[in-house]
Amino acid sequence: MATAALQKKENIPELQLVRAMAIIGVLSVHSTSYATLDMVNSNYFFLYNFFNIFMKFGTTTFIFLSSFVLFYNYYSRPLTKELVGGFYKKRLLYIIVPYVVFSIFYFAILHVTHYQGRSLPDTLASFWDKLLHGKAYTHLYFVYISIQFYLMFPLFLALLKKFPSLVKWTIPAGIAIQWAFILINKYGLAEPVQNRGSWSLSYFSYYLLGAALGIYYPKIKEWVIIAKENITKGRAASWIILWACWLAAGLAHVNLYYMQRQKIYVANSTMFDLIWNVHALLTALVLLQLAHLLYRKLPSLPNKLLARIGALSFGIYLIHPFFLLFYREYPPQTGTAWLLHLWYLGGFLLALVASWIVVALVARFIPFSWVIFGNLPKPKKKPSTPVVPERQLDV
Repeated sequence: MATAALQKKENIPELQLVRAMAIIGVLSVHSTSYATLDMVNSNYFFLYNFFNIFMKFGTTTFIFLSSFVLFYNYYSRPLTKELVGGFYKKRLLYIIVPYVVFSIFYFAILHVTHYQGRSLPDTLASFWDKLLHGKAYTHLYFVYISIQFYLMFPLFLALLKKFPSLVKWTIPAGIAIQWAFILINKYGLAEPVQNRGSWSLSYFSYYLLGAALGIYYPKIKEWVIIAKENITKGRAASWIILWACWLAAGLAHVNLYYMQRQKIYVANSTMFDLIWNVHALLTALVLLQLAHLLYRKLPSLPNKLLARIGALSFGIYLIHPFFLLFYREYPPQTGTAWLLHLWYLGGFLLALVASWIVVALVARFIPFSWVIFGNLPKPKKKPSTPVVPERQLDV
């Protein structure tokens, strides 16, 4: 009975809202990427640049959130072979299998549209290389990074369980590891690592931030939740400082890219790395607090819609570039500014709504839907008797 008590964790429904905001961030960046090139001379370029850069927190928030959930759920459990085996089985079924399926899917599309004359041996060799490095399509690097972190998770879990005093050092350790990799790769290697963004070392600060908050969440919950009953002078001051620093970092990030894209000023690449790192780390904390606010304050319908988007976010992430790929084949044949703006907005809406519909229909009607989109939640039927909420998913 004591073991069962250790394993039982409080459900955190607000995390689905964090997922929803993260996938909206991803879609905002991807749907405005072409506009930052094509609309650079537009009077409204600052808006495209804003949404393209200020919302550049999607993948980093997903890394933070994945780590948060894993350490929150697993840290208090006995570390056994069965636990580790079950963890890897879930990753294989719900992450790696869909990754392989979508790598084949996007590779096939690009082969048909661009490489029909390529020989079979060259095609197979190219696919194998792209599969092993997360390069079958531009967004799949994120799943490749996640797999790297999954491979390391039991090692970090064992280390932090064996030496609990190390938990308080995880955040500075994550920042140090990430920046050691960035700086050594830039200044210390004769041949820098190619595709640096496809390696987990580039994202360690977000991963270990999630680990620390996942482990400490029961202790820091009152700080995370901005509510009247939780207010103290110290907490109120820290909330104001956090949100002010987040807004300042986000706007500085936006301005840095604006000046570069307008050819006003070009900063050193390390400055871009630094300001993005600060912006993304603070965003993870802000979104966690914002999700609790929205969960309490939003009306029921938008709350449920956001939660549903969050629950389907992995599938939406995998499929949305397919809709953008073909949508961009049919730009408006006009120079009318407002039609162009509507067309770019339409790309975002299509990526969100079409992806949402497809993933939801697959979850409802397709057997073994996990092969395509991972561990999708099934639509709930109205129970005749009350049910106990499921434990927070760790996938």
